[in-house]
Amino acid sequence: MNKIEHIGIAVKSLEEAIPRYELLLKTPCYKTEKVESEQVNTAFFRVGESKIELLESADPTGVIAKFIEKRGEGLHHTAYDVTNIEAEMSRLKEAGFVLLNETPKKGADNKLVCFVHPKHTNGVLIELCQEIR
Repeated sequence: MNKIEHIGIAVKSLEEAIPRYELLLKTPCYKTEKVESEQVNTAFFRVGESKIELLESADPTGVIAKFIEKRGEGLHHTAYDVTNIEAEMSRLKEAGFVLLNETPKKGADNKLVCFVHPKHTNGVLIELCQEIR
């Protein structure tokens, strides 16, 4: 794993959260995007070499909506940049980690992504990210 790529934060409303985070981070939201595969709307902020991703459910029965209903708004996942996502997925599976998807899928911000089950990472959802070239 090369670096922390971004930290994902679940929010009820991007409309309310974006201005709050622009003020907090003293930087503008540089991109919003809908990720159909995850039923989520996203907003991104650059903070040094890393990013903050706000996640709003695009579907009242989606994963983010369920997360917020169960745990409230807040930290959803930590994402790590990887050079070769398939090799990293194989390495983690061989080490006994459970992956939430068997193959990488297209995520937000031009990335291939895979999630590692939080039961194997001390309760933290981990996302692997590889830039699509």
